[in-house]
Amino acid sequence: MLKLLKNITIYILGLLYIIIGIRHFTNPDFFKIIMPPYLPFHDFFVYSSGFFEILFGFMILLKKFRRIGALGIFFLLILVFPANIYLYQSSNAQEILSIAKMDALIRLPFQIPLLILAYWHSKDFNSRFFNIFCLIIFIPTIIYFLTL
Repeated sequence: MLKLLKNITIYILGLLYIIIGIRHFTNPDFFKIIMPPYLPFHDFFVYSSGFFEILFGFMILLKKFRRIGALGIFFLLILVFPANIYLYQSSNAQEILSIAKMDALIRLPFQIPLLILAYWHSKDFNSRFFNIFCLIIFIPTIIYFLTL
């Protein structure tokens, strides 16, 4: 049963990463607004991060490539974290995106369960406790991101 539930989380997150990756191409301005000004080449980073979200999202859907895809998502989450920090720091970005500072703050710690879930998806076998823990954190994390 736990394996089935884990697979369901893999498919849900894989599809969400693909959808978010596509949004990098269909609505790049949203992502450019949260790019920290100290980073150059905003277009390049927005489009390349979208490409990799799509790629890694597809990879985790396929058992053969799941480990690489999940680890790719793990590191991509770390690399894009400065954009989330900048969104919290920038009242201009918050205003343009109609996001309250508190919402931007709440968004920051939700990266942690996404990192844990990416790690979980990179492993074939985990302890029963870790599987249950990941299933528990999946629920509020997915609910939160679906409400964005």
